[in-house]
Parts: sequence; structure tokens; C-alpha cells
Amino acid sequence: MPYVWDLQEVDETRVAVVGGKGAHLGGLSRIDGIHVPAGFCVTTDAFRRIMAEAPSIDDLLDQLSRLDPDDREAIRTLSARIRRTIEGIAIPGDLAAAVTRALARLGEETACAVRSSATAEDLPTASFAGQQDTYLNVVGPTAVLQHISRCWASLFTERAVTYRQRNGIDHRTVHMAVVVQRMVFPHAAGILFTADPVTGNRKVATVDAGFGLGEALVSGLVNPDVFTVRDGEVVAKAIAAKERAVHALPTGGTREVAIDAQRQEQPSLTDAQVVRLVQLGRRIEAHFGRPQDIEWCLADDGFQIVQSRPITTLFPIPETGDQENHVYVSVGHQQMMTDAMKPLGLSMWQLTAMMPMHEAAGRLFVDVTRRLASPASRAALLDLMGRGDPLVRDALETVLDRDGFVPSLPDTGPGGPPPRAAAAPIETDPAVVTELIERSEASIAALERDIRTKSGPALFDFLLEAFEEHKRVLSDPLNFQAIMAGMEATWWLNDQLQEWLGEKNAADTLTLSAPDNVTSEMGLALLDVADVIRPHPEVVAFLQGVEDDAFLDELAKLAGGTEARDAIETYLDRYGMRCVGEIDITRPRWRERPTTLVPVILDNVRNFEPGAAERRFEEGRLKAQKKEQDVLSRLRALPDGDRKADEAKRMIDRVRTFIGYREYPKYGIVSRYFVYKQALLAEAERLVRADVLPEKEDVFYLTFQEFHDAVRSKQVDARLIQQRKDAFRSYEALTPPRVLTSDGEALTGAYRRDDVPAGALIGLPVSAGTIEGRARVILDMADADLEAGDILVTTYTDPSWSPLFVGITGLVTEVGGLMTHGAVIAREYGLPAVVGVEQATRRIRDGQRIRVHGTDGYVEILP
Repeated sequence: MPYVWDLQEVDETRVAVVGGKGAHLGGLSRIDGIHVPAGFCVTTDAFRRIMAEAPSIDDLLDQLSRLDPDDREAIRTLSARIRRTIEGIAIPGDLAAAVTRALARLGEETACAVRSSATAEDLPTASFAGQQDTYLNVVGPTAVLQHISRCWASLFTERAVTYRQRNGIDHRTVHMAVVVQRMVFPHAAGILFTADPVTGNRKVATVDAGFGLGEALVSGLVNPDVFTVRDGEVVAKAIAAKERAVHALPTGGTREVAIDAQRQEQPSLTDAQVVRLVQLGRRIEAHFGRPQDIEWCLADDGFQIVQSRPITTLFPIPETGDQENHVYVSVGHQQMMTDAMKPLGLSMWQLTAMMPMHEAAGRLFVDVTRRLASPASRAALLDLMGRGDPLVRDALETVLDRDGFVPSLPDTGPGGPPPRAAAAPIETDPAVVTELIERSEASIAALERDIRTKSGPALFDFLLEAFEEHKRVLSDPLNFQAIMAGMEATWWLNDQLQEWLGEKNAADTLTLSAPDNVTSEMGLALLDVADVIRPHPEVVAFLQGVEDDAFLDELAKLAGGTEARDAIETYLDRYGMRCVGEIDITRPRWRERPTTLVPVILDNVRNFEPGAAERRFEEGRLKAQKKEQDVLSRLRALPDGDRKADEAKRMIDRVRTFIGYREYPKYGIVSRYFVYKQALLAEAERLVRADVLPEKEDVFYLTFQEFHDAVRSKQVDARLIQQRKDAFRSYEALTPPRVLTSDGEALTGAYRRDDVPAGALIGLPVSAGTIEGRARVILDMADADLEAGDILVTTYTDPSWSPLFVGITGLVTEVGGLMTHGAVIAREYGLPAVVGVEQATRRIRDGQRIRVHGTDGYVEILP
């Protein structure tokens, strides 16, 4: 295997030999009309040979792999030692001769750029931009060889080492090639993004440009000229004052130079040059099949491309197979689960959902284009979205403001199904809720009974039938009517009582301790578990050290342990199918990982007195009762007061009858999911025993249909599973937008309010009241360590977070709406809550004192 390859000899298939940058440059050089500076690659074989020359490096790499990514000092010291070791290794004669021969073909004294090209670089899922080193204007064989050594060593810069550790990449699996190219001495240079890196819009390209070498822009020495191009036309530009540039020196190296005053505010490119550059960028994008971040130079003979890498921060677009415009709304923001889901979780949710859903980056989206296209369905959709999450409504309205993006269809046209006819109102009767719960429980019991005898391909056939029953239960008209009755009564009370009494969010107090709320009952039931454990110090001490999920078996050996175990087991029998991110069937359930509950139980033991659950529920019920009396008496004092009071009383009875049921359908879904999961994992274990899979959780990276095929054929594509694992890891780093268009534009929406104090964090008010306290920023429920009076700040809360709600005084989340689970439970428990606060977990520091304005929808950070 030769140590040196000409750039013309390599392409994207040669990453293992010439690294990501070299492979991309080789691919670029093959594209018609794209000019790449001539050069060659020093292969990863050369790097491996150098590493083998110093056996001490093995031991240093062992030490490095054991370091914590946050131990900056240790990483700095050890990585510097590895770099010094590599730079101190003499390059063997045959390797040096191969480089010198390649250099002679360029011209021995030709100025060169010497550039690192790691095998984990410029990849579709991780760009590693700026992690290794580049050296410009290197002249002569001795200097080139010296800088090749420096490039090898730069695989172990502190920033590169930390990046790999944080991304779970083994240092030994990454190797370094080096690219040596003829130096370009440009008039101007910069970066072209073939998609807007801020909005994600694939139809918009942006060009950053400055005079001289691109180093001036990359290093932040000058602000660039910025050009925005759409449909072959410069649609916006901002010309910066460019006081300095970086130029190459005749003897080698570079230096900063001042730019003449009369040139400083001249554009570095003409509009025609910008459009030409974007045309070249579109060719490169088409070749690589995804948006690119391209480094370019403009010299006498035109544009030269010196690097192209994927833009890894863009949120992918759902695949449709057509060229139509589409508008998608995030399912995760409605379901309080914005994390990436694994393929089995995605396909199971799609198979059991009530409407078609599209996948992108491990998240699900609903296509609302046709509903937006018809004025009648558009108004209904915007109203529903606006009540739930004003940010979604604002994002949709932003798209509608774009001329022609959403087609306009007449109400009678094919704009989707006609608006749902107003359902016949159901009686305000608790028996309706009782009947619905009984129907669901009977259906789940039948599922548990019938699935026991199913295995192999027959299990999958059975599950497809079970999914139809799953959807039938959810689509029961009575189910929908009961959910809507509670929500509509809430909206009516809030709207009318604000109009009649000037009181915001009055329904929040009126719904305290509403009956039949399985999620709030779940939080209170864990207080009862704490009551059983609290009298037994030995059990409390044991739980403080628990790490193994088999701890329940050990409890029985302790004084009071049998009672404690029975209490936890009873809780798990009722709620063990729940977990954080429970819409993803692949997430570990509490029954599978009961240690998740231990910190919450211990917080409850520490922070509460015996009987707290019953006392909390009764206090809420009495507050709601008192609020009802207050509202009705004030209404009766108004003109036409008896009518208003009678209407309000009917709605109060209605909301208390039905609002608790709002949480039950999700409980039913998750109960079914646990039954499905247990059966599917049993099949996965059979595949492991048959040596089809190395471990059962690998099936999580298959879709339901692929899993079915694997059970039938007893074969699995190991490469596919590895690709899915890599993709999932990259998806975890992406933040899904509330609204996404087929152009790739990610929209988060804005509140557009001016009625909050300066510096306050704006959100959606979902549970009334104002509270001050210590912010506890918690991203994982298993890390909960709450004191009485704390305010929980987190990304989102699904029902599994409810046990934490009993121990806090307020709630702030980044995701949520008026009727999402966290909001409903916050109202049930009387916790002031503000949701939909953008980047709350970054803008609020753990331990800061904050004031939550749950009535007006904002959060203040206190001094």
C-alpha cells in the first residue's frame, strides 16, 4: 500500500485511507467545473507506522481513555505529552522520500497548504470542524515534512480529544492522514453554506467573504461580508468594514496586513461572483447528496474549492417523494417527548397513531399543509394550536405569511376532511368516565390474556390486529367527547370569568384535586410508599446506596424491608409501565428499572410528614370548593348574575367531571405498550439464543416490520443496526423545531408580548399563582434531589415526572402547552407553572432564585 496518493486518485470511498478531508477533496476534484488546488495525501498507513515507532503511546492512550471529558487540566497535560512524543519521532527514510517525490511533481519550492485529514472528520453526522490543524504557505521539503508531523500530532489537541470523548469515539479508532496542496494566493476567500445555517432553509444559500486568505474570517480577525442568495439572485447583503486581512509571505508563513481605507467598505465579491459561487456550491451539494459547508478562494483564474463538509447542525426534512411544499408540526411537542426515538419506537407509534406521521431525525411530525390550505380548516387548526401552544400558532402564521408557500384551496375543495362536526354534547355524568375506564381496562386485560400464547411470526400477526383494537379504543367517540368536554369547559371558564370578573386562569383553582386523574394519583401514591418506608431507618439507609435494579429482592432481609418491598411492588403493579419518554417503547420502564424511583421516594421520606397524600388531595379539593363558592357569589352580584352563575356552575361541574379523564387515554396507551414490549423482548431473546443478534436491545434499531422479517428469516443486517446506532447518536444532538417546512426551515415561533418586565423569560401561563424559590435544573428524573420549596426547571415533563410534582412549589419547562400533561398536573396540585420558555434550562442556573408568574406567563431571575 503506497504512503502517498495523488488527490486525483481518491474519492469519498477512501476515508479510511486518506481521512475525511482528503476523501472529500478527491471527490470534489472529480466534479465537472469544480477546481481544487493540485496536491496529494499522506495516508493513514503512514500515521500508523509513525505511531508504531513509539510503543509508549499505547500506554498514554490507555490513560487518556480513562479521563473524564470534564477534567480539562488532565486532558491538557496528557494530550500535550502525546503530541510531543509524535513530533519527536523521526520520519523513516522511505516515507520521507515518497513525500519528497510527490512534492517534486508540484514543484519542490512550491508554496503548500499542509492540512490534517482525520478518519473521523467531515462525516455526515459529525463534522469535527476545527478539531485538527492546518498550516498555510509552507515552502520546501524539510518544512513540509515537519508540518506533516505537526498534523499527525494535532489528532491529540485538547479540543480534538475532548470532542471525541464527548461523542463516545475511541481515540484508537481515529487515524490521521495529511493533505498537501499547492497554495492559493486569493484576492478573496470565505465560506459558502448551501443551506441557511440559522433557519435551515435549503433554498437559501449564504456566502461569507473577506479579502485575502480565509484565515481572517475563521479566526474572527474581521467580520465578513454576508450575501444571501435565493433562486439565483442575491436577495440580501451586509458589507462589513474589513480593516485587516491575512496574506501569505514570500518566504513562507502568513501575516496580518492593514487594508487601504478606501477598500475597507468595498464588497469583497460582486453580486455576479456570488451567484456564480452558489451555482458551484449547488453542484457540490448535488454530488454529495446533502447541504455543504464549503471553503473557497477567488484567485486570478476563478474560484478554487479548498474544502467541503456536510452541515451537521441542520434538522433533516421528512421524506415525501414529491416536490410539493409541506408544513409539519412536531408530535413530540404535543406529547412532551422531544428526544430522539429509536426506530422500533418510531414505527410502533406510527402503527398505533390516529393519523399519518412522518419521521425526521428520530422525531415524528404531522403534515398540516392541506388543513392550512383551506380557510375553514385553517382557522380551526390555528385556534386549536394557539390554545395549546401559542408558539406553534405563531410559527404556522409565519409560514402562511410567505406568499404562495401554502396553496389556497376553497373550503369545498380537496383540502382534507371537512371540519369535525360538533359532537353531540354528553351529559355531565361521572358514570361516563367510569364506563370509559372500564372499557379500556377490559380491552387491556384481553390483550394480556391473548398475547401469552403467541410467539414467532404469529406474534407479529397478532400485534397488527392488537394495534387495530388499540386505535378502536382511542377513536371511541365517547372517549373523544369526554376529553373535549373537560378541555372546552376549561377554556369556557377561563374566557368567561376573565370577561365577567376580570380574573385570569380561574379554572386553574377550580380544577384542583379533580377526581379520576390517574397521573396526579400516581404522584400522591408514591407519598404513601414513603409513609411505609419512613419508620424504618435501616431501609432508608439501604435505599440511599442502591444502584442495582435487583434491590427489591434484598429489601426483605432488612427490618421493615418486606413491607417496603410490598409497597413498592404494589406501586409498580399499578404504574410500573411508565417512564420518562414513554411514547418510545424502547425506553426502560419503571418496572424494568425501579432504581429510577428511589431518589424520589427518598425525597418524599425526607420532605413530608405521614399522611401527606390524603392531606394534599383534601386541601386541593377544599380550595376548589371555596373558589367555586367565591366565583358564583361574585357572579350573582353582577347584572344578569343568576344566569351567569348558573352557566358557570354547569361548566364547573363539567370540568371537574371530565378534566381528570384527560390523562387516562395516555395511561391506557402506555399500559398496552408495556404488554407489547414484554412480548417483543421475549422474541428478541430468542434471536439472541439463536445467535442472530448479539444483544436483545439491538432490535430497538429495527422497525416493527424489519423485526418481523428478522424473526421469520432468522437473519439481521449487522451493518444496518450499526448505521442506525450511529444515526441515533447524531440525532440526539439535534433540537427538533415546533414547525418544519419541506424547504428545511425550522420555526420555533415567538410570543410577541410587551407586557413583561425587562429581562424576564417569557412563556405560556398554564397554572395560576406566583412563587419564589430555588431553581432546580433537572434534566434526568433519576438525578432529582429536591428540597421543600424548590422550583423544578426542566426541558419537558411527561406523566412520569408527576411524582416529583408533589415535592415542588413551581414548574418551568421549555416545552409544553395548556393541555399537555405537565400543565394539567401542575393545576391539579396548585403549582404555579410557566411552560414553553425557550432554553430555560440554559438561561436559568441550578440554584438561582427565581420568581414564577404562573398567571401572567413569565419567569424572573432574582438577584
